[in-house]
Amino acid sequence: MYINEDLCIACRSCVPYCPVGAIRVEEPDRVYIDQEHCTECGTCLRMARCPSDALVEPAEVYQEPRSVRKFFSDPMATHKETLLPGRGTEEVKTNDVTARVKRGQVGIAIEMGRPVLGTTMAEVEKVIKRLAALGIRLEKNNPLSYLVDDPETGTLKPWAKKERVISCIIEFSVPAERLRELLTAIRELAEEVDTVFSLDLITRFDEEGNIPVIPILEEMGIHYRPNAKINLGLGRPLREE
Repeated sequence: MYINEDLCIACRSCVPYCPVGAIRVEEPDRVYIDQEHCTECGTCLRMARCPSDALVEPAEVYQEPRSVRKFFSDPMATHKETLLPGRGTEEVKTNDVTARVKRGQVGIAIEMGRPVLGTTMAEVEKVIKRLAALGIRLEKNNPLSYLVDDPETGTLKPWAKKERVISCIIEFSVPAERLRELLTAIRELAEEVDTVFSLDLITRFDEEGNIPVIPILEEMGIHYRPNAKINLGLGRPLREE
């Protein structure tokens, strides 16, 4: 995204809409977009209603490497590889139909970055590399999987590493007995990455109707939110255990 300075009247109406503070003001009357920090989320174009139509989205934002910013930051954009919009997959939302996370497994989602702070793919690579060393492979339908250059080491394609995004989601599933191991590694990563992240766990109720991961979280001193997304089991899984 950039501002056509021949059309801009420096009204600054677009400035508060940028979620990462990439729209800058240079006194006395120049408004511009810092290309290094812009995540191509399109919020300013959709919401600011520029009175002089000075906001411009060039075709290059849909081409590599800039497309990484666009597809992970703009909820209205659709990943060309997965044909899905957004930062990841549908996760748990359709699990009672897809059975992607089966009994005896735990799905883990690490949501990196948030508006205002964002993240870079270099920080995302730190996490993927650590997971790869533990034998973890990403969910294949997650758009991040298409940016991985070497699944064995977790390295990303070189042209993607410098790109900045609002957020993205690292998703994978592990046998339930590995949960402590993975949570320990994720705790260590929290001290190493230069961004924030949220941790999501996806699991199935056990035969007694309990959520089996809760005792492990309590044992490790991990505080969890009591509210959750619950599938009622009304669907018929395509791939059951």
